[in-house]
Amino acid sequence: MDNRAEIRDFLTSRRAKITPARAGLPDFGSRRRVSGLRREEVALLAGVSVDYYTRLERGNLNGVSDSVLAALARALQLDDAERAHLLDLARTANATIATVRGRRRPSATVRPGVQYVLDAMTMAPAYVRNGRLDVLAVNALGRAVFAPALNGTAATPNLARFIFLDPAAQEFYLDWAQLAGDVVALLRAEAGRDPYDRKLTDLVGELSTRSEVFRTWWAAHDVRLHVSGVKRLHHPEVGDLTLGYESLELTADTGLRLNAYHARPGTPEHDALRLLASWNAPEHAR
Repeated sequence: MDNRAEIRDFLTSRRAKITPARAGLPDFGSRRRVSGLRREEVALLAGVSVDYYTRLERGNLNGVSDSVLAALARALQLDDAERAHLLDLARTANATIATVRGRRRPSATVRPGVQYVLDAMTMAPAYVRNGRLDVLAVNALGRAVFAPALNGTAATPNLARFIFLDPAAQEFYLDWAQLAGDVVALLRAEAGRDPYDRKLTDLVGELSTRSEVFRTWWAAHDVRLHVSGVKRLHHPEVGDLTLGYESLELTADTGLRLNAYHARPGTPEHDALRLLASWNAPEHAR
């Protein structure tokens, strides 16, 4: 259960992103051998000794207090996603065998009640996914809107595989590069939360082997929150769609999120959703 390499790479990559000027420190220009902060500068900003910070950056977070982690997050100017990732790495570093064995595993299936809620959302394309981006449940309009991503041969569609391994993804997602970067960051954050998920490890290994872009971005150790925003799609039947989305945690189902998409009434996107909904409504609802 040694995650030292993950900790080391994450901290060094964050340190490299902070310039002395951004940290409010003097910059001696050509005398510097690194573009980001030195270890001693991070230690100064965090209020710890250089030896102690060096120990942390070498991957040893055993016994580190919450106050030290908070000081480290401030020194490295971590955002909310990065701060949560650091806490996840520390939690794993301090976990015992009993803790790992007793941890609640992410839900593998979707409860009937959740599917009923999905089905009731007749004008909002929606699906439920886990942290690996497996789509576990979807409503009729969601299946119609995301047909290119969901209609493959796999019993359980996986959005990361579609985005990085299916050429159709770059035609379907108009902002493919941005979305692909988000996907890598989501999987990296999930790896911090659940580093012993064998299926996640296998997925990352497959994507790293088959996609040079994924492999390069994975090495950057970026993490990101992905809870709301806008997606631009090119649907094969109704053309371009710009949809807002909300990603909601299902608090009763560990590790699952409901992603719901929407369009403002009176817009072409709303009319397109109405059209797709009419084409794909269940027989009993027509």
